[in-house]
Amino acid sequence: MERRITAASSSWNSFTFAELLCTACVPIIAIIDYFTREVAGCLEYACGRRHSRTHAPLQFEDFRRIAAETNFSVNEVEALHELFKKLSRSIIDDGLIHKEELQLALLKTAFGDNLFLDRVFDVFDEKRNGVIEFEEFVYALNIFHPKASMEEKINFSFRLYDLRQTGFIEPEEVKQMLVAISLESNIKLPDEFLEIIIERTFAEADIDGDGKINKSEWREFVSRHPTLLRNMTLPPLTNLTTVFPSFIFNTEVEDQVG
Repeated sequence: MERRITAASSSWNSFTFAELLCTACVPIIAIIDYFTREVAGCLEYACGRRHSRTHAPLQFEDFRRIAAETNFSVNEVEALHELFKKLSRSIIDDGLIHKEELQLALLKTAFGDNLFLDRVFDVFDEKRNGVIEFEEFVYALNIFHPKASMEEKINFSFRLYDLRQTGFIEPEEVKQMLVAISLESNIKLPDEFLEIIIERTFAEADIDGDGKINKSEWREFVSRHPTLLRNMTLPPLTNLTTVFPSFIFNTEVEDQVG
């Protein structure tokens, strides 16, 4: 049931841009939930056989290089590779994650618009070629690792909210995000409420008064509102193989080492 927040609501003035936008990373949290809920069977099956590699086979050196460049261990990188393969062959078996495949996994449908998912996909797609490759997938998830630096999380979140990719967060982008959040939460936010949030946000964050928020101003704003990054750290990423301890004894990595 849709809930409507009006100007008369007792909690109306307590809402802030920071508190609402911290939900924008929910699709990424859903990726980890998907991993823990559905990939167990895939990994258990993989433990009893050699993994098939029909697309762009990765070698042990690839896993080791990626691990050296991220906060993941070599085994964890291969665990993520199992998740990636499961996602990447759900619609088109080409070793790449298409937007429809990510949407099918997280929303159970390959159709329809979802601003959050679009933004997550675009930020993961570092090469801007319309697909997510394995290394892009790992490097993006690495931002959410508890050991990732605060600067990495701030930069990622800035890109997430910079809808037009102009290098600035503008009022219309904030409004789009707030409307999307309200729709996802089944909350109807009146226009006057949105305008007050936007006005309040830019009054505080837009230090130079040019009507938009640059990365430096965003960094300062986030330092005052750490809840903005609340969903930018996902504890399950600390040790993925803990979820499936038997996986580390039968991986391709260890097969190659042995």
